[in-house]
Amino acid sequence: MTANLPPQYDAKTTEAKWQQIWETNQTYKVDPAKGGKPFCIVIPPPNVTGSLHLGHAFESSLIDALIRYHRMCGDNTLFLPGTDHASIAVQTILEKQLKAEGKTRYDVGREKFLERAWEWKAESGGTIVNQLKRMGVSADWTRERFTLDEGLSAAVLEAFVRLHRDGLIYRGQYLVNWCPASQSAVSDLEVENKETNGNLWYFRYPLSDGSGYIEVATTRPETMLGDTAVAVNPKDERYQHLIGKTLTLPIVGREIPIVGDDFVEAEFGTGCVKVTPAHDPNDFAMGKRHNLPLINIMNKDGTLNENAGEFNGQERFAARRNIVAKLEELGNLVKIEAYKHTVPYSDRGKVPVEPLLSTQWFVKIRPMADNCLEHLDNQNSPDFVPQRWGKVYRDWLVKLQDWCISRQLWWGHQIPAWYAVSESGGEITDNTPFFVAKNEEEAKAQAIEQFGADVKLVRDPDVLDTWFSSGLWPFSTLGWPENTADLEAYYPTSTLVTGYDIIFFWVARMTMMAGYLTGKMPFKDVYIHGLVLDENGKKQSKSANNGIDPLLLIDKYGTDALRYTLVREVVGAGQDIRIQYNRKTDESESVEASRNFTNKIWNAARFVMMNFETSEFKIDSNNLTTPAIESLEVADKWILSRFHQTVEQTRDYIDRYGLGEAAKGLYEFFWGDFCDWYIELVKSRLQEGADPQSKLVVLQTLAFVLDGILKLLHPFMPHVTAEIWQTLSESDERNDISIQPYPTSDLSLINPELDREFDLLIGATRTIRNLRAEADLKRAIKVSIILQSDSAAEREILERGKTYLCDLAQIENLTIVDKLAEEPTQSIASVFATVQIILPLTGVVDLEAFKAKIQKKIDKIDKEIESISGRLNNAKFIERATPEVVQQTKDMLAEAEKQKEILQQRLNQF
Repeated sequence: MTANLPPQYDAKTTEAKWQQIWETNQTYKVDPAKGGKPFCIVIPPPNVTGSLHLGHAFESSLIDALIRYHRMCGDNTLFLPGTDHASIAVQTILEKQLKAEGKTRYDVGREKFLERAWEWKAESGGTIVNQLKRMGVSADWTRERFTLDEGLSAAVLEAFVRLHRDGLIYRGQYLVNWCPASQSAVSDLEVENKETNGNLWYFRYPLSDGSGYIEVATTRPETMLGDTAVAVNPKDERYQHLIGKTLTLPIVGREIPIVGDDFVEAEFGTGCVKVTPAHDPNDFAMGKRHNLPLINIMNKDGTLNENAGEFNGQERFAARRNIVAKLEELGNLVKIEAYKHTVPYSDRGKVPVEPLLSTQWFVKIRPMADNCLEHLDNQNSPDFVPQRWGKVYRDWLVKLQDWCISRQLWWGHQIPAWYAVSESGGEITDNTPFFVAKNEEEAKAQAIEQFGADVKLVRDPDVLDTWFSSGLWPFSTLGWPENTADLEAYYPTSTLVTGYDIIFFWVARMTMMAGYLTGKMPFKDVYIHGLVLDENGKKQSKSANNGIDPLLLIDKYGTDALRYTLVREVVGAGQDIRIQYNRKTDESESVEASRNFTNKIWNAARFVMMNFETSEFKIDSNNLTTPAIESLEVADKWILSRFHQTVEQTRDYIDRYGLGEAAKGLYEFFWGDFCDWYIELVKSRLQEGADPQSKLVVLQTLAFVLDGILKLLHPFMPHVTAEIWQTLSESDERNDISIQPYPTSDLSLINPELDREFDLLIGATRTIRNLRAEADLKRAIKVSIILQSDSAAEREILERGKTYLCDLAQIENLTIVDKLAEEPTQSIASVFATVQIILPLTGVVDLEAFKAKIQKKIDKIDKEIESISGRLNNAKFIERATPEVVQQTKDMLAEAEKQKEILQQRLNQF
């Protein structure tokens, strides 16, 4: 091997080069017929709503590390990419654009609106795909999917029709979360509960017979216009005699009954609650129990309707103020209290949601959720990592309610239902007959059979909740409902990698849909990761506008540096991570540290290759083996032992999803064991004039370990390892590192005893270097060292490692003894393990200057001690400072006094 690497690593050029090679060669295109153990991950599809933030980069780094590892382990590995149409999010963006133009979606019409949406998808989706490619993900881009593409749309139709046929999808009137901003129903999962400072209003409702009144309290006075009862607890002795009587609703004048219901807490408030079945979920349930009428007082845009009487047309919060004023004028307002309570907000519309009576499409959840619980409890399927999230998932399945799947939007999968109306048209009502089918022709055939040829069909204008199509993602992307080769080979998928924040949104949807439609859980494992928080510890999101653009960090530090940083930060599965980031400069200390690691890998590889250039040693990358055991010196045996331990450790960590631990371990081995110690230990054996056989053994060992560590690191840092390995091996680009076998460990070469030996030698070397630094000795100055140990085993190890100690610590004379006849005067000493290490200073330093230097340090510490003591002796400081600050100051004083004591002892030695 004569080729070498350029002096500097150019991340931008190298990464672009390899991304182009992998794409051109379709390196990661899979063949389901290839056979072998399948390993498949489908990407959690990012929404086509702009660009990715660091959280997406984190997730794709974790996924790709797993994918590259399993591919190198020989598995038939598929990483399937794609994007989600994100109906509410995209529609919100487009409607804001139209509003800026002074238009609404109704002004442009559905067809033109959808044209705009597809244009947005092309632009945003293209940006996202380019970002993923810049991240170096090894996806099969020939299989890229989109939740609104033809194949996935066919899967949605099949799922809807089948679920409806089986009685699991129904249309009905129910109280839903309504977002007045987007004018659409939103699921419980799209509601964010915010603690809000509000009020509690107390009103008097007079008894119809004039015998008195009942006092009620509410946080939403405007809904009183829709009250159809007041409820009390039937066991509440204060009100038992009133149950069955009626009240006259203030302002409205409608008579409403007093009902007894166990739901009412007698101890809360006045013990009387107003019942508005059309505007509160609990009231809706009470209304059903007592057969109360449902009176809707609100329009879909958040204004009050004709049932609100004189407040018709008023915006809901303006109406609230006016209604309170009216009740005060009528003498019905008792008092207003400040009240902190939880208000549900639309996650997308960012406004308080309204519980609104509406006719919607629902999925009957219980049979599907129970099926998932059976798989979880009986088969531990899927298996959650870490396990605690399995309990969270289970608890959620137990309490799930029916899922409202219709959205009053245009962007998305239009509901495949057609209503039979008269030829002249007409409004669709709750009683209008409808037909569910995959297309209008099928619906028409059903309608003709029932009503004759004159029937006219109108398609339901609503679209499905985005999570409906996302719930099919693991199998629809593989060709379901057709029995494709991909579905046969790769389903169920192997691992789902996702954040804990969408266990309810997405994971449960997928398991319920897959369990019912395919009979299998959609993935074997669910690896739950934490969130990437911004520099202030907040979750990154597009809506909060606090996302960190990964491309900014990639442009500055390189993709591999960013990927390695993100993976290395994972201290435990499911834990949030926080990346240091300066928004003004787009700088990150943590990513810069990983860039330095990238450069370290590059420079170490250059050093190894330069030594190949001056020798006759040739690398055969397809047949790299370690030298014969009998030819190895102790340092060679040690690094090989450490290497095979690292292989074993890395594989074990990755197999258990300990990606952060694996990344850290590789860093410590490469930078510590390989670069700081082994390369330094063998430099003398590589010099001109060194023993040729010993040099050959070193080169063979360096080549073997470097080749192995590049492969071990490849899943985490794909580009720099690909470039170095290609140069090292002189292989064809189509046979790059990413399709090489992942290293396996040779247990026969792991020697724990050798590790203990080198722990002692390395520890002693570090201690000697620290003593040299303490004495301010330049590297070129050779010293004498005395090592004393009572342990014969330690002395034997030190004797064997004498050459290494002398080379690494610049020692001229090394003496190893069991006892000291007398401790040398004018020396400094330290201890490692049970070895006393003494550095005599006579003849190597100016002792007077050395003592003066120590005294100067003592004088400086004396001033520090005086200053800290002054603070602690100041009564005002003790009085005003917090207990924590006082304790910190005391700790500073103790530390300074200890430093002075150590320096004084050192000075006294002289």
